Amino acid sequence: MPNDAPVDPRGPRFSAWMTTVVLAIVLLTGWWRLLAAQTVLFAMCAFISLKLNPWGHVYRFAIQPRITPTTEREEAAPLRFAQGVGFVFALIGTLGYATGLTTLGMVATGFALVAALLNAALGLCLGCEVYLLLRRYAPALARPQ
Repeated sequence: MPNDAPVDPRGPRFSAWMTTVVLAIVLLTGWWRLLAAQTVLFAMCAFISLKLNPWGHVYRFAIQPRITPTTEREEAAPLRFAQGVGFVFALIGTLGYATGLTTLGMVATGFALVAALLNAALGLCLGCEVYLLLRRYAPALARPQ
């Protein structure tokens, strides 16, 4: 897995706002093909590179030049893990909607929406927090008993 450079934390929050909009549209309309597109986006960012996120490009080229610069940076690994978590929920949602298990699709999409909204509105990245907890406790789990 390639290492992405640290990022301006405002970029992922902007992406989270855009993801929130996409997921809200899916919940309101049941348009599973849009959720499938979001699933592909999550997969590209989680398994290839955060640089593939089109919302990140919009942020870097249209928004970032117009706002006050910051030296604050956020490591990419927790963000990529969070994208992987989003991928799992979006994939379950897509499969649920596409196979007629609409309740499953709605619940999985709803969980993804809550996580995206928390990140966008409050800067609380649930996937990032899980990543940090796993990093903290993984060595304890790996020790022989």
